[in-house]
Amino acid sequence: MTHKTLTTREPLSRNHAGRHQAIGSTRRNGHRLAGKLLCLSLLPLVLAGCKHGDEGTAVAGWSLVDPVQRHPILVSQEPAHLNLRIASGSQGLSPSQRAEVMQFTSRYRASDAGNSRLIISAPSGSSNEMAAMAAVDEVRDLLLSGGFNEAAIAVEAYSSEAHAPAPVRISYMRFVAEGPECGRDWSENLGVNHSNTGHPNFGCVGQQNLAAMVANPADLLGPRSSGPRYGERRDQVMDKWTKGAITGAEKSDDERARVEK
Repeated sequence: MTHKTLTTREPLSRNHAGRHQAIGSTRRNGHRLAGKLLCLSLLPLVLAGCKHGDEGTAVAGWSLVDPVQRHPILVSQEPAHLNLRIASGSQGLSPSQRAEVMQFTSRYRASDAGNSRLIISAPSGSSNEMAAMAAVDEVRDLLLSGGFNEAAIAVEAYSSEAHAPAPVRISYMRFVAEGPECGRDWSENLGVNHSNTGHPNFGCVGQQNLAAMVANPADLLGPRSSGPRYGERRDQVMDKWTKGAITGAEKSDDERARVEK
């Protein structure tokens, strides 16, 4: 019985020792793996400590390096007015006033390009109300004869508190471009630039000059709308195309290309 007991416990002790050895090796491998992971996690911090002079705003994709975005041009609308003084006993506009109206409408066409309507305002309750209404009719006739359609013209009345003669007003909304203010930010050292990006004032003067020189600030917002088609030329081309003829313009002998052999 004693001999059998000793022979029975001997394999159990060996298995128990083997288990201790396997657990110990697993723990050692786990510690080694944890140490490697810790070293890998600390590697970015070590590399970041070796980098000097890095600024968060200089990261590509997050900083405004384009002068158009850094120094934008503000485009807004403000009214443009023309006041016509009408005497109580006058019969319409004077020759100089007609010239002023034509110059004002020329500026409207050059700067506005049809983005708003021309508004003719007549005084109501003033001492020259009848003469002002006659002047409004003449202004409207001048605009229609100058190529304006009725949809682009609006006539309205405004109340005149004083009984003195009040002017006839012609107005429209025009676009105005306002450039940025330059030379205010000198926070960066121009001699040291590790990020190779423009300094804060770079491109500001160009934007300011563009805002001052642009003829129609509405072009900064988007393209202009297309004008009406030329109907006569279109009818001629369609007529030739229906008959099977050549739709192109005829060329003279001087305009034709000759190839000599």
